Amino acid sequence: MSSTSSSNAATAGAPAKTLAALLLIVVLAMAAAWRITDGFRVVTTEDARRLSIREHPRQLPDATITYESGPPLPLAQALREDGRATIAVFFYARCNSVCSVMGTEFQQLQDTIRTRGLESKIRLLSISFDATDGQPELAAYAKRMHAQSGWRFARVTDALQRNSLLDAFGITVIPAPMGEFQHNAAFHILSPDGRLVRIVDYDQPEAALAHALAAAQKGGAS
Repeated sequence: MSSTSSSNAATAGAPAKTLAALLLIVVLAMAAAWRITDGFRVVTTEDARRLSIREHPRQLPDATITYESGPPLPLAQALREDGRATIAVFFYARCNSVCSVMGTEFQQLQDTIRTRGLESKIRLLSISFDATDGQPELAAYAKRMHAQSGWRFARVTDALQRNSLLDAFGITVIPAPMGEFQHNAAFHILSPDGRLVRIVDYDQPEAALAHALAAAQKGGAS
C-alpha cells in the first residue's frame, strides 16, 4: 500500500475513533447521572433525601434533648412516651428568614390541629441546631410564637449527638455572616416509635398533616 493510501485510511479512521470516544463519554455520563439521580427519579440532593426516607423510613439516632422547660431525656423516649405522631422542623431562635416562615406555618398548623380535634394524634416539635440556644431562648421563642401545649421546642446540647441527629434528618447547616446560618428547611414526619417516615415541603402543611395522621393511625407507616 502506498504512503498516500495509508494516509487516506488513517484520515478516514479518525472520525470513527472520535465518534466512538464521544459515545463512550456519553454512556459514562448517562451512567453517572443514573446513579446520582437514583434512576432519573430525582434531580437534586433534596429530592434524593426525601425519596430515600419515603422508601426507607429511618430510625433516629440516640440523642438527648432538652425542651424549653424540664429535664433532659432521649428523643426516642420523648416520642414514645408522648405517643403521638410528630411534625418536626429545625430552626434557631435568632433566625429572621426561613425559620420565621416555618414558625408562621406552625402557628397555622397549631390552629388547624386544634380546630380539627387532632391534638391527641399529632403534635409539633421545633428543634434548635444553634448551640447558643438555651432553655431561656427556647422559652422566649415559644412565647413569641404563641405556642400551646401541643407545640414543644427542644435543643441538643451535646455537639456530637446534635451533628448525628442533623445527619439522620439530612439537615445541612452553614454558618453565615452576623452569626446567622443557612440551612435547608422542611416538615419532618416522625412516628411514635422514633422513625423519620416522611419529609414534606414547608409550604405544604395539608400534606404534612395527612402524612402525620397516617403515621399516627398506622403505627408509623405513611
